Amino acid sequence: MEKMQYAEELVREFLVFRGFTNTLQAFEGELCTDIGKGFQVDKILDLIFSVYIPKFQAEKLVCLLNFFKQCFSSSSETVLIATLSKLEVSILRYYIVHAIQSGRTEKVIEFFAMNGNDLLQRGQDWTQWFAIPYLKNPSLDPQFRIYFSREWLAALRLSALLEEKEAQLFQSRNYAPSAMEESMGGTNSSTYSVAGTLLSGLHQGSVLPSRFPHETCASTNQHLGERESQDLDDTGVAKILSEMSPSNSDRDSSSLVHLHLADAGASNRFETSQDDFSAVTENGREMGGEEEFPEVKLDFQETFLGHTSPISRCRFSVSGDNIASASVDGTVRIWTYDSSTPTSRNATIYCGAEIMSLEWECKSDRLLLIGTADGGIKAWNVDAKRVVCDLNTTEAFPSVLDLKCSPVEPIFVSAAASRGQGPNYFDKFGFASLTVWNMKTWKAVTVLPLGEDPPAITSLCFNHNGKILAAAATDGMIHMFDMSAGLQITGWPAHDFAISSLLFGPDETSIYSLGSDGKIFEWSLHNQGQILWSRNCSRFCNSENSRRSRHEVSLDANGRRLLVTSDSVRAPIYQVRGHTSGWRTLPHTASITTVDWHPTLPLFVTGSADHSVRVTSIL
Repeated sequence: MEKMQYAEELVREFLVFRGFTNTLQAFEGELCTDIGKGFQVDKILDLIFSVYIPKFQAEKLVCLLNFFKQCFSSSSETVLIATLSKLEVSILRYYIVHAIQSGRTEKVIEFFAMNGNDLLQRGQDWTQWFAIPYLKNPSLDPQFRIYFSREWLAALRLSALLEEKEAQLFQSRNYAPSAMEESMGGTNSSTYSVAGTLLSGLHQGSVLPSRFPHETCASTNQHLGERESQDLDDTGVAKILSEMSPSNSDRDSSSLVHLHLADAGASNRFETSQDDFSAVTENGREMGGEEEFPEVKLDFQETFLGHTSPISRCRFSVSGDNIASASVDGTVRIWTYDSSTPTSRNATIYCGAEIMSLEWECKSDRLLLIGTADGGIKAWNVDAKRVVCDLNTTEAFPSVLDLKCSPVEPIFVSAAASRGQGPNYFDKFGFASLTVWNMKTWKAVTVLPLGEDPPAITSLCFNHNGKILAAAATDGMIHMFDMSAGLQITGWPAHDFAISSLLFGPDETSIYSLGSDGKIFEWSLHNQGQILWSRNCSRFCNSENSRRSRHEVSLDANGRRLLVTSDSVRAPIYQVRGHTSGWRTLPHTASITTVDWHPTLPLFVTGSADHSVRVTSIL
């Protein structure tokens, strides 16, 4: 996008230099009506789902889709053209369904009058759709019932949202034309960016596995057309999502590990390739993973000894200049590891209860959110050195297990839990409450739906644009929420035990989960239930055998190294999808209770039950 803007500036400069003022005015006018929206994915999706379809602008919708198909001309783009055609079918059918649901049957008749001949020539099972405006209850017809379900629409929207990061990664890895080509004639980079996003697929030459979706509507109708839309469960949603993802024949031959879901939970049937450097047995346990990891190569290490009780959480600020560390006695310390960084923000905060969660504001180092075991949520202004807001959850949910700020909007989400009973750590928590808070008014905005008596939520994470929130629960489920609608859009059983920690992968096409049994899975977000990578670190962390620890994982800035807390004095660092097993940290004198990576540097922080916090820079 930056290169496209640079090219536009070159054109303006040339027109001004030559004195072509009329041409310059025409050029500026054309830019204001840019149908491709500069290939910016969010704007294109908003144009389709928030303007063209709700306002029944069928002619503009068809023109936009045809415009994208015209962006491809070479023979190497044949697959992308075919995939775009399949997505086009789903969008046009959603337009028809939306018109019928809105009581605008005349818009459907008008649509077929304008585009009927073209649709019939495509031969994509459009014939039966010409009867839909004349049916009394098309939502109950077996042929069309699936298209009226909320799950089908949610799957269509989710697929488009999750593709954005993958397309950006694909563009940066595979298309690097010269500056002149980008400025004067090259459209490949931008074209492939939007194509990869809207098409649920990548070019076969991509570094990532190739993924081309089935024809969404026909395939989904074949599997689910005989079921009532309101009876679709999580397995049904998984099928819908899988129909929007590739068949096995389209997948890279070296795809890693696939887990097949069965009705209520995950089975133990795995498929592995010879390229998978971590062999997995039939029961899912790692083989050859018990070898002793080598120690990391150290650049420098600093130890902070400002706490007087075990460390519960520590987090780098968004710039990485400051660190917030908390201990079970209710003390939070803000400090810096670099002697060249000003210490004006250093502070000690006494909260009066065990600290269970810490979260820095995503856009600056100005605010720190603190969640406690007595239902308190404090907002600390590091510049003013005072609490600017002191919130409380309801009495029924006193434990604030996690806090997450949106990377875009001025909101944050709190995961609070009621009290439970039991010998293990997660038995102490009962039911869950997910609350969205406004950071300008410091008031609760809404409570995200979780159903009746939902198990406690232990970990939260936002995707890059804040549109999707993932939540992990003590029953082993992963839940996904559409934040713009405030609704849960999908979920799946990821572990047989409670999930301790959850985070999105670097390209946000996958998500990592750490179970309380010590198993780590990387889940595909395109093929629900597919495991891309796994490790069994139960020898390091197993919360089922612990009464007070909640283990967590953290990814480095490049998304290649996964750091995990440990019941031992050393923590493992796993090489994600690499050719080496991993490393181990230098030892503390007690178990490692919390970890975090610097946002940009090869540097991590570890907190321990020995009351110390260490910052380690590795080579």
